[in-house]
Parts: sequence; C-alpha cells; structure tokens
Amino acid sequence: MATVKVWDPVVRLVHWSLVVAFTLNATIIDDDSSLHVTVGYVVVGLVALRIVWGFIGTRHARFSDFPPDPAAALQQARDMTLGRRTRHLGHSPLGAFMTYNLLITLLLLGATGWIMTLPEATLGHDPEWAEDLHEALFGWAVFSVVIHIAAVIFKSRRTGVNLVRAMVTGKKTHDDS
Repeated sequence: MATVKVWDPVVRLVHWSLVVAFTLNATIIDDDSSLHVTVGYVVVGLVALRIVWGFIGTRHARFSDFPPDPAAALQQARDMTLGRRTRHLGHSPLGAFMTYNLLITLLLLGATGWIMTLPEATLGHDPEWAEDLHEALFGWAVFSVVIHIAAVIFKSRRTGVNLVRAMVTGKKTHDDS
C-alpha cells in the first residue's frame, strides 16, 4: 500500500466547512433567524467556491476527474454486490454522483431560501411554494447526507481505506500494485 496525496486543502476546507455550516443550520440555528440566512449564504458561497475549484483546482478536485458516468456507477454497484473490492484514487463513480447531488441540492436550498427572504410584492404572490420546496430539499439533503456517511463507512471498511482520515489529511492509502 502506498500513501498518495489526493484531496487538496481547498477541497478539504470546503468539505468540512459545509459539514459544519449545514449541521448548524439543520440542528442548532433557528430557521427564522437572520443567522440561519447568513449561514445559508455561507453554504452557497462554499458551493460556488467548490464549483470554481472543480474547473481550476488540482487533479482530483476537477470535475473532469470524476464525470457523472451511469455505466461506471452501475458497474461499481454490481462489483459491490459480487463482493469485488475496487479502490478508486479520487471519487468513485457512485461518489461522483453523490458529490454532484449534494452540490446541486445545497445550491437549490440556497436559492429557495433566498426567494423566501424576498418581499411578497417582488414575486407578485405568496412564496409559500418556495418554503415547501425548501423543506423538501432539506429533507432530500438530510437523506443524502445520511447515505453519504453510510457509504463512506461502508466503503472504508470494505476497501480498508479510511476515507474520513483521507478527507482530513488529504492522503489516501492506495494499492500500489
């Protein structure tokens, strides 16, 4: 096994900052407070930074390193059901889909949250639809986060690569053969 630098400081900082900000807004900060709105803007800013970094960042940070590939994701799921252990240096195909899912969901949460702050006169009607969509997106985000955490634990145990440590240190152990 070799230790390979995979996740750069920007990826790690954005990841853990999103963890903290989302958790605060989801569990501690009152939904109707101005702090909730501010933290929501921070989340959108972090996602925007991650999107920019996905085009100009280091190799494994770039979206071109983990394009959404349904065939590869199905193959990964098939391999898992057959007990095959495949290690991926960067994002796995299923991990890529989760990354895109979470980034898009957080952006949509931010957009619907922003719409809810607009005066009714701006929209010409009651923005209740935005609140309903915001709540649905929040439910989807929580579900996705739970699946993401479970998948990280599962894959870490299955492959012997501690993915949480890798996201803290930036380094993964990888089969060098």
